[in-house]
Amino acid sequence: MILLAVRWYLRYGLSYRDVEELLAERGIDVDHVTIYRWVQRFTPLVIEAARPCRHSVGERWFVDETYVRVAGVWRYVYRAVDQYGQVIDVYVSRRRNIPATTRFFETMLAGRDRPLEVTTDLAAPLLRVVDELLPDAFHDTTQYANNRIECDHGRLKARLRPMRGLRTDRTASTVIRGHAFVQNLRRGHYELGVEARRGCLRLAAAFDELAIAI
Repeated sequence: MILLAVRWYLRYGLSYRDVEELLAERGIDVDHVTIYRWVQRFTPLVIEAARPCRHSVGERWFVDETYVRVAGVWRYVYRAVDQYGQVIDVYVSRRRNIPATTRFFETMLAGRDRPLEVTTDLAAPLLRVVDELLPDAFHDTTQYANNRIECDHGRLKARLRPMRGLRTDRTASTVIRGHAFVQNLRRGHYELGVEARRGCLRLAAAFDELAIAI
């Protein structure tokens, strides 16, 4: 029941009160605050449990930042996808500067092969950090080359739109990471739920497998 609520919240444009109502229709009486606590507690656990089943990322990376409001203040969300549409990593930052960009890239590179190509816009922190950390990669900054990641931002914004606002940086990070995880599951970037009879059931089957793991 807990993972069902978490899955619904991360997958669909629902508020915590919406999930509370859906569960109530099924005879499960749970307060929306409890559902919030479930999402914050179990989202990192399912992401970690699924890590061994994740596909390797591609050799072409598209990196960009977008914006979200947290407690009424703008925050920067660093995001990267590969040429297959797999979300490589996300990072919520108070600032858009060289230290934040460096932290994002160092976390993203940990335990992974270096990409052959990185596509970004002309933001100064991205230019410098890519040059320092990935000197051998081809760095593409041509106009429209980064449309893949810019379009992908729209999926995150669509998920956040029904919410009443993110209250803390920790909450924002958990929800945004959870959204990326579910997006990757649905796109087939994990060896989970592969035996589901229909593609639309893959996410539910994957969460059933993860329930056993955690």
